[in-house]
Amino acid sequence: MAEIPTQIKAWTYSEYGKSSDVLKFDPAVPTPEVKDDQVLIKVAAASINPIDYKRLAGFFKDTDSPLPTAPGYDVAGVVVKVGSEVKKFKVGDEVYGDINREALNHPKVIGSLAEYTAAEEKLLSHKPQNLSFVEAASLPLTIETAYEGLERAGFSAGKSILVLGGAGGVGTHLAKHVFGASKVAATSSTGKLELLRNLGADLAIDYTVENFEDLPEKFDVVYDTVGLLEKAFKAVKEGGKVVNIVPPSTNENAIFFILTSDGAVLDKLKPYLESGKVKPVLDPKSPFPFSQTVEAFSYLETGRVTGKVVISIE
Repeated sequence: MAEIPTQIKAWTYSEYGKSSDVLKFDPAVPTPEVKDDQVLIKVAAASINPIDYKRLAGFFKDTDSPLPTAPGYDVAGVVVKVGSEVKKFKVGDEVYGDINREALNHPKVIGSLAEYTAAEEKLLSHKPQNLSFVEAASLPLTIETAYEGLERAGFSAGKSILVLGGAGGVGTHLAKHVFGASKVAATSSTGKLELLRNLGADLAIDYTVENFEDLPEKFDVVYDTVGLLEKAFKAVKEGGKVVNIVPPSTNENAIFFILTSDGAVLDKLKPYLESGKVKPVLDPKSPFPFSQTVEAFSYLETGRVTGKVVISIE
């Protein structure tokens, strides 16, 4: 194992604003310290999520970590150092996870858009062997969010679900292949309908052509990932549940939550990933090289991605 450097390369920002203005390459960031319950990861790949550019823009600066900071929640890489209390991992293990336990509450100063990052062992899982680092990095935040939402809604085999903003893909997948949904419907723009069908959606609804809330069919659960709460309530069966992950939640009858990262969820989903029942969904432009991190952010910010934007650090 190569020696761990004292300084690493990372993308950081020292002020809030648009990613193309404030995100800068820093070749000499101090390597993160490793606490007793943490491991140090040599990052192979990181994926970015809308929360990354919202954080950059200062959406939750009151609870953010101090600047300058390197963004990035999702990571896949190799353990190069373990804290004294760590039992689940050893040096050399291939791991992945969402490194920030509470998404909006003091995320790590050195996130996953760096050569090395430190994370608590309970946030991480062993990487499924059939997945590349790029594929694994695409999963944690979205798959854990989808899983937690379905769990909170009491979703179970034989129930129907409508996913609003389904082209991210993972919610559709999990509902069908992990929870045993009787019917999965999802909304997207015209160009993403085929992707939805490939992910297991029984009904792919083009929101540019039809209003999902006017469909005669109603659903046991509506999972709103885009912020259309009032319409969501028109599409749910009487006694059904609406799950919402877009703040502010304007209806107290909705099940609103912000993800708490948990490696145990990834452990639980490992058999589904290894069997290929649940698959990562990468945007065709992924992976971006580390040097093109700003371009990756700009692309994610267009809202026209189909699947995850992943950055390869190796």
